[in-house]
This record gives sequence, C-alpha cells and structure tokens, in this order.
Amino acid sequence: MKIKVYNEKGEKGKEIELPIIFNTEFRPDLIQKIFRIYRENSKQPYGNYVLAGKEVSASGKIKHRRHKWKTAYGHGIARIPRKIMTRRGERFFWVGAFVPNTVGGFRTHPPKVGQRKLRINKKEVYLALKSDIAATSKKDIVLKRYENLNDLKIDLPVVINTEKIKKAKEFKTMLLKIFDDVKIFKEKKIRPGRGKRRGRKYKQNAGLLVIIGSKENLKFANVGVDIVNLNKLSIENLSPGGVPGRLTVYTEQAMKEIGEFK
Repeated sequence: MKIKVYNEKGEKGKEIELPIIFNTEFRPDLIQKIFRIYRENSKQPYGNYVLAGKEVSASGKIKHRRHKWKTAYGHGIARIPRKIMTRRGERFFWVGAFVPNTVGGFRTHPPKVGQRKLRINKKEVYLALKSDIAATSKKDIVLKRYENLNDLKIDLPVVINTEKIKKAKEFKTMLLKIFDDVKIFKEKKIRPGRGKRRGRKYKQNAGLLVIIGSKENLKFANVGVDIVNLNKLSIENLSPGGVPGRLTVYTEQAMKEIGEFK
C-alpha cells in the first residue's frame, strides 16, 4: 500500500510505500497493560523512615522476677520494652516504647521503601509499541478516541516532508492546511466544579503528536503539538491515558526508520 507525502505547503506530493509495521494486529489489552506498568513504575517510592519509632533508648522486654533490679514484679504493668522517665532509688516511672502497640512506637507492617518495581517483558513492550503505531493509521480507532471528531477527510497515517521548514510559523501553517477544521493544538481550560480547588485547576487535551526521525532536529517551542524523536517514542506518547488512536503525524525520515523495524 502506498501513501502520499505532504510538502511544506500542505499539498500532496510524492508517494511512498507504507511500512509493514502498520499491518500489525491491534492489541488494546497489551497497550493498556504496558501503560499501567509504566505508570506504576514512574510513581515516587513511598515508605516509612527505616528507624522510625526505634530511635529511643528503651530496655528490652522487662523481666517479672522477684528481688531483681529493674523488674516489673508487683507493679501490675505489662512486660513490654520501656524507657525510664524518672527514678528514685528502686522506684521507676517508665513508659512503653519501641514496640508497635505503644505511643511513638514503630508501625506494625509499614510500607517498604525498597519495594521492587513491576517487571516488563521486552517482547510485550515491542509488540505493544508496534500495535500502537499501527493504530494511528486506522480511522475507526482514531475516531473512537476523539468523541468530538465526527469525520476525517484525510488519509491516515499523515506523512510530511520537513526539509524546507525552518521556522515554527511555517510548521504550524502547514499543519493547519493539512488538517483544515480539525482541532489539533493543545487547549488549556479551567476545570468545572470543585476539582479546581483540589490542586487540578486546569485540564488540557493531548493535542497532535509529531514523530520525527531519531537524528532529526525539529524542536519548535510553543507550537501546541508534541514533537518526539522516534528513538524516544513510548506507549505514553502514543496512548495518553492508556487509550490508543492518537492523531499522529510522521516525517518522511521517521517513516524510513519505521520501515527498518523487524
């Protein structure tokens, strides 16, 4: 199958062969699985301080024998580790410490800081990535993701030639001509309801994704789209929120490199 390449003016030009990778079977279950693992592994490790509640000078389990120094015999108290607050002769005022059932003691089973991250099967990651790339060329999957998008008048995937583009304004104009009335740029809105008072005042859509070659330099600031090099591409770029079918544009160089995938 062949697909046309858009030039710097936003017009169709030469044709190129579509890589075989776009015929990969669509696997939404695998995409969501890998996305969930990435999200879990990216969270900041949480756990208690290792010595929390243990930095007290408390004697071990108090003995309950007669006629012995520092014992609890005859005082009607439990035999838990205690620290001495005051003492007068053989009389002590002590409080429980160290163990979980005492004030200021450590927790019974606190979360461990050094918990291992979820393992990822490399073959599954590669298959999910190929499936996600293939999903960007299927209109039914793309339209299912975007509820406000009724129809797409262009063929997918969209391939552009950026050799003559030097400025961000030229790049933006080309994208507008290709997609016409489709909203492709990021929009930041104030969230309705009480969520705006809970640390999430704004909500923003993902916008268009532009995939460029591994060594291409097309980094424009404030364009309103995400630009990612092919060698840094991940499931999180192609499926924000774990939902595949993001509107994606490929450069001609990126398509050549994708064609080399096995």
